[in-house]
Amino acid sequence: MKDVIVITGASSGFGALMARALAKAGHTVYASMRDTAGRNAPQVEAAKTFSEENKADLRTIELDVASQESADGAIAKIVAENGRLDVVIHNAGHMVFGPAEAFTPEQLAELYDVNVLSTQRVNRAALPQLRKQRKGLLIWISSSSAAGGTPPYLAPYFAAKAGMDALAVIYARELTRWGIETSIVVPGAFTGGTNHFAHSGRPADHTRVAEYEAGPYKNFGEEVMKGFAAIVPEDADVAAVGNAVVKIVDAPFGKRPFRVHVDPTQDGAEVVNGVLDRVRAEMLRRVGLADLLTPARIG
Repeated sequence: MKDVIVITGASSGFGALMARALAKAGHTVYASMRDTAGRNAPQVEAAKTFSEENKADLRTIELDVASQESADGAIAKIVAENGRLDVVIHNAGHMVFGPAEAFTPEQLAELYDVNVLSTQRVNRAALPQLRKQRKGLLIWISSSSAAGGTPPYLAPYFAAKAGMDALAVIYARELTRWGIETSIVVPGAFTGGTNHFAHSGRPADHTRVAEYEAGPYKNFGEEVMKGFAAIVPEDADVAAVGNAVVKIVDAPFGKRPFRVHVDPTQDGAEVVNGVLDRVRAEMLRRVGLADLLTPARIG
């Protein structure tokens, strides 16, 4: 069955790849992004061309995840055009790179807004429709850094992704009785195929950065990036994340996995998350809330 899907942050990277893979799989996909008439106009045109060439239903829509009004408007438009919304994919995010001390508190707040608060805005816009339907699917694009290897100089990004992952876990429990499913996709480090590292933000306090460079952490950023490059297999294909999302969406109700790891570096997140999710599930069973572990089939 063809689903109606919205993906946040779909102008490039994982989001754009997911949008194309899902559209080719036969779904109606809204690739959301900011500034569709300006900076992202080329991405809008590229999506249109892809849709025509592949006879796929890939659409773009203006959605600024930093604005509740924008999220509300985009979701309302999707529902008005289709009469429903089946899948929400939380993908919007931004990466930063540098010594943690050199980032201002305001930078951390901004990063948390993009990676975490954005999901709350979109949920508040979309969940009333999904709850009304008593059916739907939330897919959260997390990060292996929330549970696996955490190299230095990525602290603000890792902290934000861990916050988003924690929010996803609790939301899952609060939505199962509404018939709404949750899947958390956990990509590892992909140093090629996306612009995450190339376009990552940098610390605003250049004086603190200089102090690190003049001390025992001179050229440490280069060491980290060299280490990353060394553990990512040459055949690591970033398209695997989009393919994993297609499999989740196409799986039947009640059979969708709670977590899927797509980690070419095998940094340990799958092992840690396996233990964490099992312990959390056991606690729910102990307090008599085991039904929250499986979505209710309603209607």
